[in-house]
Amino acid sequence: MNKPFHHVKKRTLLAIAGCVWLIAGFNVARLGILAYMNMQITFVHILISLAVFCAFGFMFYKMSMKHNRRIKDYAEPTRPFWNFFDLKAYCIMAFMMGGGIWLRYSGLVPEVFIAVFYTGLGCALAGAGVLFWVMFFRYNISADSV
Repeated sequence: MNKPFHHVKKRTLLAIAGCVWLIAGFNVARLGILAYMNMQITFVHILISLAVFCAFGFMFYKMSMKHNRRIKDYAEPTRPFWNFFDLKAYCIMAFMMGGGIWLRYSGLVPEVFIAVFYTGLGCALAGAGVLFWVMFFRYNISADSV
């Protein structure tokens, strides 16, 4: 029996997640770096960005491992390509994107906040993307053929 065109192997879901997280991370980090370019950078700014990176990096690491286990635990060898996330993760992503866009355009926070927060957050998002790609390359291919 042929699988539907929108179904991909479980391993491919990890690659899709890696691409989505890398693209999101690079875009968010780019906004932070552009904001940094408009200000006088101090060591404290870099430390705060690093703290944001560590806090979100730890959270995204745990989330990435959870999604990796969920994907591997699917009973079927193929799933729709959008199953790299579950519903809760899509809701969180939509909330974070909407909140981030609103925050940037609202003018409620100074550009220094955008610089330090977005740089740290974006690098943590990109790190999660890299982690998904590591999981993709380490995935046991024979598990998909069962």
